[in-house]
Amino acid sequence: MREAEELSQVVGDIYDASLDPALWPTAIESVCRYVGAASAALHSEDAISRATDALFWWGGASSAAYYFQAYIEKYRKINPIFPGVIFFDVEQPVAVPDVISCEEFVQTRFFREWLAPQSLTDGLFSNLEKGVTSCAVFTAMRHAEKGPVDDRMRHRFELITPHVRRSMLIGKVIDLHRVEAAALADTLDELASAMFIVDSTARIIHANVAGHRLIGEADVLRAAGGRLSAFDTKSSQNLLDVFAAAQAGDAAVGKGGIAVPLTARTGGRYVAHVLPLTSGARRKAGVSYAATAAMFVRKAGLDLPSPPEAVASEFKLTPAEVRVLFAIVQIGGVPEVAPVLGVSEQTVKSHLHRVYEKTATKRQADLVKLVAGYSAKL
Repeated sequence: MREAEELSQVVGDIYDASLDPALWPTAIESVCRYVGAASAALHSEDAISRATDALFWWGGASSAAYYFQAYIEKYRKINPIFPGVIFFDVEQPVAVPDVISCEEFVQTRFFREWLAPQSLTDGLFSNLEKGVTSCAVFTAMRHAEKGPVDDRMRHRFELITPHVRRSMLIGKVIDLHRVEAAALADTLDELASAMFIVDSTARIIHANVAGHRLIGEADVLRAAGGRLSAFDTKSSQNLLDVFAAAQAGDAAVGKGGIAVPLTARTGGRYVAHVLPLTSGARRKAGVSYAATAAMFVRKAGLDLPSPPEAVASEFKLTPAEVRVLFAIVQIGGVPEVAPVLGVSEQTVKSHLHRVYEKTATKRQADLVKLVAGYSAKL
């Protein structure tokens, strides 16, 4: 019972942050305590430019802010975990050895100069959303005294990740503005995305302007008898199941409703995100409207492979070859890449030679053009 209560509290903190971005550091601190991490962050990584957009983070050590800023300004470009993480499925927990061997990892500049001084040794990562050239990533780092990631941390991280993803996606839909829970309907009435406040039976209690428009078009959703449903039977049942589960609280919702696909009768594709309103600060909205959930609907983005995925698939590159390829493109020649990756120049040359063979190129400039070409096409 204590385990269930602990999970419920953490999930509640995560969902409250979807309506108030200022609560994210507190939510991430709760996640760290729950999974046994020393620090954690929500950030996006671009596989081409290696730019990092730091959304939210928390670290228990007094030096955490300094090192996080150092990552943004310097070490993001030499992090050997990326672009490897972008190859994994959304919500899949990924540890360091899943991407690069521990022997190689501890020899990299990234480990020696950024992780080791913080006494961090391992971590878990998970894609929350994948774009054409970037991915939004949830990261939880392990303190050295606790040793490598164990089964308990992986299991708890896996339980939490879907809720972090749902909260992040909803925050993105409402543009990360602070929303007063008790005034949810008034605050989001002019939101560009459709929003519906519903009870456990899918009865519509409130819809914003975009929601009324979507219902009026009768292409994606309908409101027969005042109850919200999709034209696709399976999607309708999925939504109804999530609304009913929300009645029992945050943790009961689980993975359902994070991103329910909706297909319009004219062929367009949409996605729905469901936020429970029965726990935490959001309970004020639930009580105010006698509701159990808020649903946000937006047009789905085009699902295309990222350049690393596309290049690796096209030329049958191994993870090590992909690391060398993008390091060469982003950092420079063999002498510069070898210390960053923590391997010998001969190892880099061996991987590079195979990359040249597989891609039918001969020079570093050809590889730059190859990667740029895939980015432009996508």
